[in-house]
Amino acid sequence: MKVTLDQLDKRLVAVLAEDGQASAGDIAAKLGVSGPTVRSRLKNLLRASLVKVAGLVDPFRVKGLCVALVGLSLTSHKQLDEKLEQIAGLPNVNWAAVVTGRYDILVELVLPDDVGELYSFLDRDLSQVGGIGSSETFVVMKARRKWVPLPRGARAWFSEP
Repeated sequence: MKVTLDQLDKRLVAVLAEDGQASAGDIAAKLGVSGPTVRSRLKNLLRASLVKVAGLVDPFRVKGLCVALVGLSLTSHKQLDEKLEQIAGLPNVNWAAVVTGRYDILVELVLPDDVGELYSFLDRDLSQVGGIGSSETFVVMKARRKWVPLPRGARAWFSEP
């Protein structure tokens, strides 16, 4: 279910997109409203899961990370939503989407910079999902303006001593 944001919510989200650490007072000054209004609006957006404030990394500037895209063709479209949910829940998946075109589902992975991790994802994690007729994997060699949240699997790698 998509929700329509009012004009103030849209402006608030735009300011947060520029600087997710901006204080409520700074945001209020930019928007011409009070600090409590900003805090209340942000709290409502967070509670409704319409906005998430997170630390993002540039995987092409942080040594030790690899980004890959995987295009998946399913054997049947009867379980498309179920397969999407299963794939999106895998540890190194940043996002997964049902798409038009050559593939049924497109997946973005963020992994430790090791071909073995990519192989493990394809062999161990993705094979658990089942119902996948074919896949094609693309390792992203370079990108611009690419900021990503760290998926569960990559967070574990970051937190190692």
